[in-house]
Amino acid sequence: MVDQKIPKRIFPEAKDDAAAAKAATPLPQTADPAYRLAYADPDFLLRDDLRPVRFQLELLKPELLLEEAGIGSTFVMYGSARIPQPEQADALVAAAKTETQLRIAERLKAKSHYCEVARELARLCSQTPKSPDGKRQFVVCSGGGPAIMEAANRGAADVGQESIGLNIVLPFEQAPNPYVTPHLSFNFHYFALRKMHFLLRARAVAVFPGGFGTFDEFFELLTLVQTGKTAVLPILLYGKEFWNRVIDFDALVEEGVVAPQDLDLFHFCETAEEGWAHVQDYYVKNSERRFRKGRGEH
Repeated sequence: MVDQKIPKRIFPEAKDDAAAAKAATPLPQTADPAYRLAYADPDFLLRDDLRPVRFQLELLKPELLLEEAGIGSTFVMYGSARIPQPEQADALVAAAKTETQLRIAERLKAKSHYCEVARELARLCSQTPKSPDGKRQFVVCSGGGPAIMEAANRGAADVGQESIGLNIVLPFEQAPNPYVTPHLSFNFHYFALRKMHFLLRARAVAVFPGGFGTFDEFFELLTLVQTGKTAVLPILLYGKEFWNRVIDFDALVEEGVVAPQDLDLFHFCETAEEGWAHVQDYYVKNSERRFRKGRGEH
């Protein structure tokens, strides 16, 4: 054979057919929604019947883009969207108009230093060298919002590294914070799919003080590890005083609803250096992925 140039494909690309369909001759038939290409028809894709397809799309899009970006593993950071940055804490206290508001503002101010801790932790883990296959490791991943999340993404940016933001459409605006890398900024409709992407590449998780959302992510992760549905991994719990005030972990053991060893699934921390040292030490001692045998709670 003289010509060795074998074409990669013999069918047109979907984007080319979409462009051709959009330029179709105006007719009653071509103007009707039924004539639209299925993948180019937003009204069709948004039907309730297409929910399983939307699940797949929301799982697949970030997965493909993260793979193309060479993300091998992530360091996930959860925490409240309400904790002020240290430089904003005094203004929050000053704006309080009632005793209740003042008391809450002062409590939030007391936790504002965790933004600096999250930022420093992000700086540390973001400088992890690439693995031999060229994949980036311990890439910072947050919920993409303000406060603790913003601090985490900002820490990666401080050392010139990219970071991930997993936002979600809410009734009130939740715009991505300015430190999320634009091509790693994702938006979700389904909480379930967002949760999957938080953990699919997670090899370490830091949980800072937070509310319902933070509790949800933290306890779901504990459940997955406790039941053996995911491998054991370092889970850093920042703010021992806060967590022991809002959750009586020992009482759960005393009531018999969790086993004593289940409290070893997480490690209390206060500083970025302490947390990063724990993660490094964990992977020195545990080079193999370890799964726990489930304990009857599914």
